[in-house]
Amino acid sequence: MAFEPRQTSTKRWGGLSFSVLFSVIERWLEKEREHIALWAPVALGGGITAWFLLPGPFAWMGWCFLCAALIVAAALLPAGSRLRMMLAAAGFLACMGCLIIWGKAVAFGEPPLARAAFVQMAGRITRIEPLPAQGSTRLVLTPLERPDLPARVRVNIADADRPEGLAEGAVIAFRARMMPPAPPAVPGAYDFAQRAFFVGIGATGKALPPIEIVETPAGGGPSLRQRLSAHIQTRVEGGPGAIAATLATGDRGAIPEDDAEAMRRSGLAHLLSISGLHVTALIGAVIFLILRLLALSSRLALRWPLLLLSAAGGAAAGIGYTLLTGSDVPTVRSCVAALLVLGGLALGRDSLTLRLVAAGALFILLLWPESVAGPSFQMSFTAVTVIVALGEHPRFRALVSAREEGMPVRFLRQLLGLFLTGLAIEIALMPIALFHFHQAGMLGAIANLIAIPLTTFIIMPFEALALFLDLAGLGFPAWWIVEKALALLLIVAHAVAASPGAVALTPATSSVAFGLTVAGGLWCLLWRSRARWIGLLPVLTGAAMIAMTPKPDIMVTGDGRHVAIRLPDGGMAILRDKAGDYVRDALSESAGYDGELAAFADIPAARCSRDLCNVDIVRGERRWRMLATRSFDLVPASQLARDCAAADVVVSERRLPRTCNPRWLKIDRSMLRRTGGVAVYLRQGVIKTVKRKGDAHPWMTSPSHFSQYSRQKAGKVAP
Repeated sequence: MAFEPRQTSTKRWGGLSFSVLFSVIERWLEKEREHIALWAPVALGGGITAWFLLPGPFAWMGWCFLCAALIVAAALLPAGSRLRMMLAAAGFLACMGCLIIWGKAVAFGEPPLARAAFVQMAGRITRIEPLPAQGSTRLVLTPLERPDLPARVRVNIADADRPEGLAEGAVIAFRARMMPPAPPAVPGAYDFAQRAFFVGIGATGKALPPIEIVETPAGGGPSLRQRLSAHIQTRVEGGPGAIAATLATGDRGAIPEDDAEAMRRSGLAHLLSISGLHVTALIGAVIFLILRLLALSSRLALRWPLLLLSAAGGAAAGIGYTLLTGSDVPTVRSCVAALLVLGGLALGRDSLTLRLVAAGALFILLLWPESVAGPSFQMSFTAVTVIVALGEHPRFRALVSAREEGMPVRFLRQLLGLFLTGLAIEIALMPIALFHFHQAGMLGAIANLIAIPLTTFIIMPFEALALFLDLAGLGFPAWWIVEKALALLLIVAHAVAASPGAVALTPATSSVAFGLTVAGGLWCLLWRSRARWIGLLPVLTGAAMIAMTPKPDIMVTGDGRHVAIRLPDGGMAILRDKAGDYVRDALSESAGYDGELAAFADIPAARCSRDLCNVDIVRGERRWRMLATRSFDLVPASQLARDCAAADVVVSERRLPRTCNPRWLKIDRSMLRRTGGVAVYLRQGVIKTVKRKGDAHPWMTSPSHFSQYSRQKAGKVAP
């Protein structure tokens, strides 16, 4: 019997199982048919994300071939099925996303300056950004008669060196040390080089005196945006005035650093970036005002579509506000979303649905595909998606819907709805904030209970009223209200920021953990059946990976000058105690540390001379010795060789001789040129680097041949 043919064919069972599974998926997709289209921007964004994650042209072409294979596989499914159409569309959009961002990088990206250089140059000013809080002015210039320089550069001018009559369109001559846009200082830090490539800035520097104005434009002078910002700060002084100028013009250069930090830690930093809240408040106020004024005429109210006229006025106000504030991508994105909502109102459709959110996301991804890699796009669309998805939930809708009841009860219900909305947004945005900024506000929902109504219903309307009344010199009372409201806003920000547990900190996390949380969150938000809760599995998995992310023991910046180590008590120490705030912040944030960096010379485990520092780092039962150079002075070869041989890790900003052979790792100029900044995890024997092996993205100034994760010598020193 054992050798006789089977009575039931396994092939038949396999076909039957596939048929049953296919039928189950089709019935589920039929229930979700209204939400399938919401995945179109997700597929397009997935292709764009693949271009950023994959290292070079061959990998990008491989992605496109993989998408083509998905389309072919979809064609094998039964004709007319939803799964077939969905997989084919996903493959097409994912391929198009990769090709769109690849094409934009080739056609419009600005390659960085090859190497740092001192230059004498003349350039025409295309943008002026005053930074009074930093005592400087930032200029974007088009170099003249310098084909060796990028088409656009950015320079800073100290206020003490700024010449009179500086205006957009003017030509200035100066000397400066120009550098390529800075890559991340250490793994997980902000990548300005990537952003500069897409905004068209190929070099940055600081202009040195003397700075001469060679040509003054006709009708030269401050722009409307600068004049308006200066006018507001004469009416409201100090931090409140700087924030008032930001709300009206988007100019954040005057905000004191302590106020900006308090806004970040309290979860109110979104108020300082012109986004959906500001655009919506302005458009809503304009619509309300126009509608009320037109309704005063019974003839107009009976014969004209007042809501449509008011929506047109609101749209015009939103477009003008966007142009006034500099037309940055986040503001343009918010304006487009608002215009889509107004279009829905004009057509008699629901004012805000997930379909409108998806349409806005598709529009942005087609025009600015690079924004998918930035926190602004991710946070704004995540917040809007959470708001709409929560608003569509029957229980939440029942909570906030209007009903016959007293004013106190109605107010409490609306307050509870606002709190629950803020809490949901805070939870959804937390992985994004931790991935990009390594910190997330834990009390933002409470702070926003006061801040959002205060900004929407008092600060912005009265600021607009004050500017209008200033035309007749009557704006003082409105400005007084704005000043007091902004002072209250700052009190709330500082109080929440100083509260225990106000901020959650993590070191730089992996893109895998971040991707799992995003994918699972989208699955939960975009579907409506019970299958949506399957997305909680990747969300919880990604959250657990983020929570268990190890903290680096040694961090070295890309130039090798700055080294930070983690101390046994959880603190951190830095080699050069005179390092600037930018370096200190980059090291602290990427390490998930929220305190002051001590100096090597002040810790008991370090023994420092003028040229060298020996530091003992204890991890568990293992003692590691690190040697770091502090100067460019020559050290006797025999002494250097002896000290290197006694160390596990050697770090230097200069190129070390071959006679320097530590027991495990030598991080010097020759290595850092290939790797960029480095983070070392001693217990795991892992090294993470800024540059990836074979990375051929166009903003990279030099190729890397060093593996991002290296365990080659870990076995020699593992405990």
